Amino acid sequence: MSPAAELSEKAPVRLALLGCGTVGTEVVRLLHEQAEDLTARIGAPLELVGIAVRRPGRERGDLPVDPALLTTDALGLIKRDDVDVVIEVVGGIEPARTWLVEALRAGKSVVTANKALLAEDGGALHEAAAEGGADLYYEASVAGAIPLLRPLRESLHGDRVTAVTGIVNGTTNFILSSMAATGAGFSEALEEATELGYAEADPTADVEGFDAAAKAAILASLAFHTRVTAADVFREGMTSVTAGDMASAKEMGCTIKLLCIAQRGDDSVSVRVHPAMIPLTHPLAGVGDAFNAVFVETEAAGPLMFYGRGAGGRPTASAVLGDIVAAARNKISGTRAPGESNYARLAVRPIGESMTRYHISLDVAERPGVLAAVAGVFAQHEVSIATVRQSGREDDAKLVIVTHSAPDAALAATVEALSRLDSVRSIASVLRVEGGAG
Repeated sequence: MSPAAELSEKAPVRLALLGCGTVGTEVVRLLHEQAEDLTARIGAPLELVGIAVRRPGRERGDLPVDPALLTTDALGLIKRDDVDVVIEVVGGIEPARTWLVEALRAGKSVVTANKALLAEDGGALHEAAAEGGADLYYEASVAGAIPLLRPLRESLHGDRVTAVTGIVNGTTNFILSSMAATGAGFSEALEEATELGYAEADPTADVEGFDAAAKAAILASLAFHTRVTAADVFREGMTSVTAGDMASAKEMGCTIKLLCIAQRGDDSVSVRVHPAMIPLTHPLAGVGDAFNAVFVETEAAGPLMFYGRGAGGRPTASAVLGDIVAAARNKISGTRAPGESNYARLAVRPIGESMTRYHISLDVAERPGVLAAVAGVFAQHEVSIATVRQSGREDDAKLVIVTHSAPDAALAATVEALSRLDSVRSIASVLRVEGGAG
């Protein structure tokens, strides 16, 4: 008997799949297409014993699955004695939380792509996993197919991560990349992203930064050994970024990206999501289209870059399959994956205490003393000006100011005070500046 045949005779690792949408469908396809290789890698075959869906009678094309496996009773499927690993690709908070806690407490390993749940209440899942002696894997929850969470969770545990900066939402990166390349405004670039299938019919979660904030919370929790939730993350969307902002960034040798930024201090961390100018020399500046990339800074290993496709059914399913293999191997060997590491318990700093720089564009009256008045406001709030550019015509001018690093609260207070000056007609835009830009 061949080695492959011998392995196929072994008791299978049995899987229950919750959800069979875009990602779930690709998980099923990959399980079918790679069955022989997966058996060889794991040391035993995988067997899909049930799929929980909302509409079992829905047409599923050429999906290689027995219709008898489909059920609407997700909880009943989870409770079956013959289920070893539960795979959740439904999303949302409830009923996913109830399902996964039930599975983990019963000692069944869980593989999930549910970033929203992990960011809101990942602690409950980790506690249930510890209680049941089960594995909890979630590589697919951040940056799709990019191997990112396992390096943070395992490979870098011998090092100290000091900062994580990333582009973790493909929709917003496509929009901003299009604006930078074509000079289009936000609305036009969003329309293009929607037509090409990069943006949902309702893009709010992406363009307002909710999706990136959830991912930032997960990354910060792993990187800094501290529980961070989505509620801890400062969030600012990118809908106010204009073609003029892009042109101004280009003049400075920069581009604009929606970034998640997590930084560690001596006794606290800061976690934020917002659009920012970064220099074209920064590793993240060249990340275009709908790709994701995360730049990790560590004390011993130095800077590390993770890059690839961050979304899509098949790339995300690839990450899910990797977790299934790991969970199945552990099941066969009687071992467990590393559990939650939250020993540091660092405080999360409010955005006002984060050090950053501002790029401020002001429409001002063209008359003597305006620049002095504006500079005086910066001085009052102890914010140092790095550069000033002025352009305009009779009775109307524009000032573009880039600051030195200062607490965000002082910078925000400066902007508020500027808006009250008689000589300032409007504040055209305010953008944070990161990565040594300007």
